[in-house]
Amino acid sequence: MKNKQTYAVVDIETTGTDPKVDRIIQFGCVLIQEGVIVSRFATDINPNQAISKQIQQLTGISNARVQKAPYFEDVALTIYNLLADTVFVAHNIYFDYPFLAQELTRCGTPKLKIPGIDTVELAQIFLPTEKSFRLGDLSERLGLIHDNPHQADSDAQVTAELLLLIERKMRQLPLITMEAIASLSQQTGMDTSAYIHQIYREMKKDIQPLSKQQHVVSGIALRNKTVPLFEEKLYGNPTFPQKKKAKEKLFANLIGYRAEQSRMMNLVYEHFTNEENKNLFIEAATGTGKTLGYLFPLSYLATPEDPVIISTVSIVLQNQLIEKDIPLANQICPKPLQATIIKSHRHYLDLQRFKATLKKPVQQKQYALYQMGVLVWLLETQTGDLDELQLINLNHAFWRDVAHRGVDFLSDQDPLYQEDFVRFLYKKVKQSNVLIVNHAFLAQETLREVPILPKSSYLILDEAHHLPDIAGKIANRQFNFISFKKQAAIYLEEDQLIDQVNQIFENESQEQRLLRIYAKALSDLVEEFSDLFYEINQLFPKNDQQALVSNLLTKAIFDQLSLDGELSIQKIEILLTEMQEIQYRLRRSIIEQLEKYTASQRIIFVSLLQFFERIEFLFESFDLYVNEWQPRWIKEYSVTPQGYGMFAINDLEASILPETTWYDRYQRILYTGGTLKFGNDKKYLPNKLGLTNVLFKTLPDPYDYEANARLYIPKEAIAISQANGTEFAAYIASVIQELAQQQDRSMLVLFTSHEILSSVYYRLHPQFLNAGRELLAQGISGSREKILKRFSQSKNSILLGADSFWEGVDLPGEALSILIVTRLPFENPKRPFVKARYDYLEEKGIQAFTHESLPKAALRLRQALGRLIRSDSDKGALIVLDRRLVTAKYGKRMLKALPKNLPMKEETLAEIVSELKEFLNK
Repeated sequence: MKNKQTYAVVDIETTGTDPKVDRIIQFGCVLIQEGVIVSRFATDINPNQAISKQIQQLTGISNARVQKAPYFEDVALTIYNLLADTVFVAHNIYFDYPFLAQELTRCGTPKLKIPGIDTVELAQIFLPTEKSFRLGDLSERLGLIHDNPHQADSDAQVTAELLLLIERKMRQLPLITMEAIASLSQQTGMDTSAYIHQIYREMKKDIQPLSKQQHVVSGIALRNKTVPLFEEKLYGNPTFPQKKKAKEKLFANLIGYRAEQSRMMNLVYEHFTNEENKNLFIEAATGTGKTLGYLFPLSYLATPEDPVIISTVSIVLQNQLIEKDIPLANQICPKPLQATIIKSHRHYLDLQRFKATLKKPVQQKQYALYQMGVLVWLLETQTGDLDELQLINLNHAFWRDVAHRGVDFLSDQDPLYQEDFVRFLYKKVKQSNVLIVNHAFLAQETLREVPILPKSSYLILDEAHHLPDIAGKIANRQFNFISFKKQAAIYLEEDQLIDQVNQIFENESQEQRLLRIYAKALSDLVEEFSDLFYEINQLFPKNDQQALVSNLLTKAIFDQLSLDGELSIQKIEILLTEMQEIQYRLRRSIIEQLEKYTASQRIIFVSLLQFFERIEFLFESFDLYVNEWQPRWIKEYSVTPQGYGMFAINDLEASILPETTWYDRYQRILYTGGTLKFGNDKKYLPNKLGLTNVLFKTLPDPYDYEANARLYIPKEAIAISQANGTEFAAYIASVIQELAQQQDRSMLVLFTSHEILSSVYYRLHPQFLNAGRELLAQGISGSREKILKRFSQSKNSILLGADSFWEGVDLPGEALSILIVTRLPFENPKRPFVKARYDYLEEKGIQAFTHESLPKAALRLRQALGRLIRSDSDKGALIVLDRRLVTAKYGKRMLKALPKNLPMKEETLAEIVSELKEFLNK
């Protein structure tokens, strides 16, 4: 590429995605020279074919609008000449370039042969922490003005601004980083690599000094990081303010005094200082200010030597504590709160392993894109936490190669040892008086040989009602035979893992001998599992369905296993025991001689050790599966349509806290959340957690439901027990349609069945498309995050959601004012695991419906209402289409779980629609 190159930033809108049959309806182009936009060109184009309603809605370009526009034949030569001698730039060039080239050729111009670069790939490399690389999302995040998304002139303009922004960032990078990126960029598409090399060459002519915030270690430029020392004011020892006046004086004008929040502060302080009871439950509704309610009193008590551990339900809430709640608390707390989020080491980048990947580049595009993105990210991150990269999953081979394995597997002779992110985390922990984890991390402490969290006087479980389910999921053990068989086959192939390790052990005959025995045992293990699963398959009906079928494996069924099956079990146990012994000896040998191996060899060893962990997990799980038959263990056996087996083990006592390894490590525990009790039953959650002697406090709900909320139950709702799926979906669709016609507001519709949700979506989608109203559906319209974002930005869209949409969705104000619950959220009692759990409770003399099913459904309904009213100014209506809420005997108990002052009305749908208009418009 030339120094004074002209870049033609192009965007096209089309009638569809197939250039053979579809046509361009709009062309936009922005020309850039020497870092400045010099001209623009845009035109509508008559495609000589109808534009679908979907494309019209997406682009805002109607059939009427393009009627007076030129045909592409009329402007083809103008466009060709405009692009001549330029570099073609587009956001996803793999669509725009070939489509435009095809159209130009169709209209008789010479073939388009100009170079091209892709701003999607550039953004992935140089903006690595962005959540989304869609043009609209990037422009919003980066503050680029994007007036008309999906119109070619606007898209071309914002793409040009994006290119200039990325180029400015490239020129600010250290030269050593740009050199590494240029080297790796060969894997990028079209001429993106040539563009990166061009910028790199220009930077070499005018080398800039390294920023004061950066330094270079072992050829990698990194951001400086320092451990903030815990600093406490040495003068005086402030006294916790019990009284209103003392709090108001301290709060000044920074936060308002709230009576219930103040009461919670006092309860928390008393619990952690005077209270004899280990366990305190505080139910505090959204809007009480519960986070500050526990942070403020703990600031008087927590120290780095005795820190408060806060466990919450999600990464989102962890980040909210760090970014919002603790900074707010520190404005009023006389003693500082210094917090660190703790995650397992696998969440962090291992710099030594990352450097090894740079030395032996993998010839794969996505691998190289990740490598380049990490090189840029290392100049921005102080934590090395891979969650900062906003990736949906970390299953790609690159992340497996660079994820941290723990400090024990680091080489302390490597210069990057001093820069290691996990070692830095542990240093921060020692200077922090607040340690933040999530419930999954806390539950996993029971599975760890060495606990990561310190002992403490203070543990807070926020959103505590999630803990039983999360503990159950963490304790769940699964073995997928087909996945294991594939992995074993790959590792045993020539030049794969076992061969690679064997080559590293070239001069160590004892290790090579052990490895040969291990490989033979692994091959035999696969054969024995294949035989065993064949025998277990005979215990269950044949699976003729095209889906996974799950069966409960009881002791009575298992005892019918054939002699061949029992023989396979014995052989598997012998093989796994032998493999465990070999693994122990090989692991010890590797770790004792770690320093003599290169970084690349250590990456190979990491893969081996990860497989060792899988075998250890299989050894423990298999022993449970075939030998332990206490009622607490629920065993499932699944068969794929291809006949392959999978087993799962669920521990029904995983949530019994006194049996965990971590419960006794904390002197006092606070459990808090918005829904901890079922109606007036305060024992529901403590019983699930295996706790008997607890103190339970309920803070009054701060909202005026009588003025701001309504619960409606349509009189003509169909009887769910008598209706089939098709009838039920048709009824739900008719209700949504009726409400949507009368209310130009956003609606959230909650389902208990994905099948019914999909059916309703496909019934309504064509009509809503024609009406220009957005209908979003979980599992159909994109990721949960993407759907919620689009929903919150719209004034009248309709969202169909299940599962996670029942709670944890924060849509205050006008974003949500109508919530429809299609069916009471009971678990499906026919699901094998649910049925087994209910049987387990019944055997213990506990009525499963009364003490498990009903409370769970009622709390879920209460949480759904929590989506609607989240502040004093929120106003909304909950419409329940399941008449069992008023006709069934248990309905009254469910209603008691809702706020006492929530007005409930049984009316016809017509009356509801009419009332809603008046109520919501007041």
